Amino acid sequence: MTEFGVVAVFFVGLLGGVHCLGMCGSIVGIVTSQLPKDGPRWPFHLAYNGGRLASYAAAGALVGAIGQAGLLFRDEVPVQHLLFALSSLMLVALGMYLAGSGNLVRRIERLGGGLWRRIQPLTRRLLPVSTPQRALLLGMLWGWMPCGLVYSVLLTALAGGSVQNGAVIMLAFGLGTLPNLLAIGLFWERIRSWVQSPRVRLAAGLMVAGFGVYGLLKVAYTFYFYGWSGSCHVAA
Repeated sequence: MTEFGVVAVFFVGLLGGVHCLGMCGSIVGIVTSQLPKDGPRWPFHLAYNGGRLASYAAAGALVGAIGQAGLLFRDEVPVQHLLFALSSLMLVALGMYLAGSGNLVRRIERLGGGLWRRIQPLTRRLLPVSTPQRALLLGMLWGWMPCGLVYSVLLTALAGGSVQNGAVIMLAFGLGTLPNLLAIGLFWERIRSWVQSPRVRLAAGLMVAGFGVYGLLKVAYTFYFYGWSGSCHVAA
């Protein structure tokens, strides 16, 4: 796992703030409106996002374990190359979506709808969020909400090929999303118009797509110089 891979997924999470606003903004807004009126609100938001990051790391460790267990047969077929290329293509598609073009991301998000329909009823039992502990549990559940941004990074975590790499990749991604969701929770009304600006959407989309294009070029470079045996040079 290269340092660039961790830095890249961090910035993908950071630049995906437009997507975070669309996916989680209304949810965070609802939770914020139901928080206790007396006392500071930041412990609730930290607990909520801490639970969300824990779920991301768990998902990353899970898919990393699949790669580590050898179920992908990476020594027999170029699966690691293909996974990395697929995750890069998803980043390009996500960048186009953030920029306001294409609906592939929404179609991919529907794939996780079955799991989310089982988890979502559990979230209602934690509302209203009266304690930071309830916020933590709520964040852990909402971390499994279908999200094209998360799915694209999970493919990178899968190609990482180990429990540790998978968890680190998803944790880095989650830390990248943290400033956006904290800002949404604490300054919801102030930032909504700015994040929804067409110029901001276009800039974020182009930068996220740029990471995808870089990944594709990296796969092509590795294959050209090392062939399929150069899989270790590709892993994020």
